[in-house]
Amino acid sequence: MSYRSRIIPVLLIQQGALVKTEKFSSPRYVGDPINAIKIFNEKEVDEITVLDIDASKKNQSINFTLVRDLASECFMPLAYGGGIKSLKDIELLIKSGVEKTIINSTALENPAFIVEAVKEFGSSTIVVSIDISQNIFGSYQLYSASGKRNSSAWNNYIKQMEEAGAGEILFQAVHRDGLMKGYDTKLVAEISKIISIPIIACGGAGSISDLKDAISSGASAAAAGSLFVFTGSHKAVMISYPSSSNMNW
Repeated sequence: MSYRSRIIPVLLIQQGALVKTEKFSSPRYVGDPINAIKIFNEKEVDEITVLDIDASKKNQSINFTLVRDLASECFMPLAYGGGIKSLKDIELLIKSGVEKTIINSTALENPAFIVEAVKEFGSSTIVVSIDISQNIFGSYQLYSASGKRNSSAWNNYIKQMEEAGAGEILFQAVHRDGLMKGYDTKLVAEISKIISIPIIACGGAGSISDLKDAISSGASAAAAGSLFVFTGSHKAVMISYPSSSNMNW
């Protein structure tokens, strides 16, 4: 039986608006997330990820009203991340229509939380998001909402999250975010050798061939933001998604 890897649009939310960043900074307004989801419905995307980029950074509560509104319009599996601090948050997100919860800051601060979450809701519901940045010397570092962490143990942390029971790892290459110059395929390959659970690569996609490169390097899924919301050299806003015929790898 043939298998096609998942291609996942990532929608960044800030104060209820759809935005796009470069290297995790300078968010640019690109539209209404509800409208974006409606268009992605028509394009029959595999699944969709929504990340509230302010919730953890500013210690804000989850906007459950917005989550319910997004979920009610979403015909495909919805994953949500941002501001998840407790098992109750996960429970309410699931009741709001979210199929997967994406946990980043809370996992960094308290890795045991992932063990508890998996025990309560199952590994298929728990995705750990790990942000990795490359410094000027070419070394990789964990990156958190409060800034870079001086740690060379990002690989140990990824393995720890697998051992905690996470169903998937969403890793974002901060140094490639929004640049549309391709994934950090070296990093994809390194991570794929460290863990055996599915890897979702994100950060840098600028073409369909970039998506293919991420999968070929070891990712189970390729996620992207700019590729699916911008078009042309001036990055005009236009929602798009490749057809199935373009993704038969």
